[in-house]
Amino acid sequence: MTFEKTLFGKLPCGAEVYAYTFTNNSGASVTILNYGGIINKLIMPDRDGKLADVICGFDEIEGYLESDGYQGALIGRYGNRIANGKFTLNGKEYTLPLNDNGKKTLHGGNVGFDKKIWDTTPFLEADNGGLVMKLVSPDGEEGFPGCLTVTVTYTFREDNSIAIRYEAQTDADTVLNLTNHTYFNLCGYDFGTNYTNYMKIDADYILEVDELLIPTGKKYPVEGTPFDFRTAKKIGDDIDDTSDKQIELGGGYDHHYVFNNVDGTVKKLCEVYAEETGRVMSVYTNQPGVQFYSGNFLSHPHPFKGGFKQVKRAAFCLETQHEPDAPNHPDFTSTVLKPGEKYDYTTVYAFSVK
Repeated sequence: MTFEKTLFGKLPCGAEVYAYTFTNNSGASVTILNYGGIINKLIMPDRDGKLADVICGFDEIEGYLESDGYQGALIGRYGNRIANGKFTLNGKEYTLPLNDNGKKTLHGGNVGFDKKIWDTTPFLEADNGGLVMKLVSPDGEEGFPGCLTVTVTYTFREDNSIAIRYEAQTDADTVLNLTNHTYFNLCGYDFGTNYTNYMKIDADYILEVDELLIPTGKKYPVEGTPFDFRTAKKIGDDIDDTSDKQIELGGGYDHHYVFNNVDGTVKKLCEVYAEETGRVMSVYTNQPGVQFYSGNFLSHPHPFKGGFKQVKRAAFCLETQHEPDAPNHPDFTSTVLKPGEKYDYTTVYAFSVK
């Protein structure tokens, strides 16, 4: 395992953004920025040993500042959507920025964790390397209560897996839902679309959403619908089947899957396979669900790395997390974090070939 730190760019305020690259003995590598904890590159071999970058991103900091897709970033305080930018906790109503069409809060508000410079410490060991990234979010930031201390540890291993461990503590009751927003295409980020990637998700239900993509509170059985990925199928097979109202509302897949048999242990709950390259990505987590987003709105004019034009559905996201809008749904998994408790979840994206 080798490690390199380089200057990636500067923010308008003058703050320096650094890129940390870890390369293992097989030649696979990951590059992570201290800005937003962004995974900038993830270079993996195919079945013939050919290396290619399998995630979307930008060659310069301006791309991340100008584009609106949360490319590769850590998301907080609250991943996904909160209806009307409001929730009630301990009898008090909190108001958040309406940063998504002026009607709801998305991914933490106007200045979420994706827009922060994280305190970053690299480490290098015999068979892995990575970053310990820390951030303090003060009480009231983006409307959320409690001073929150967050640690995210990225670990890149010789077996071509990358683990993300999310830890947090608070000094007052708050709500929290951390995730990562990397866009994958196992044929390579510049392949075209994600349609030929085979997806498998161990979930019998998604959360039904309304026209604003806010959960209605109902579980929607996937059996007999375009949302059934319990057996692997190509992402593109049913993505435009608008006879299903949920596909029409999402413009494709942009829904929360409720995992089966969640027991608090880190286990494999998703798998993706690209027949063209032989690459396999297995997703292990102890989170209760995942937002499967098929990149329906990838259309910003700023090109991706190498000048590749952003293309609708060029890549997909598997954002492991708790339920969207959970603070407004008492029957959803609780996202309340109290003083003395520790938020502690891990997701592993493990790559192999067949």
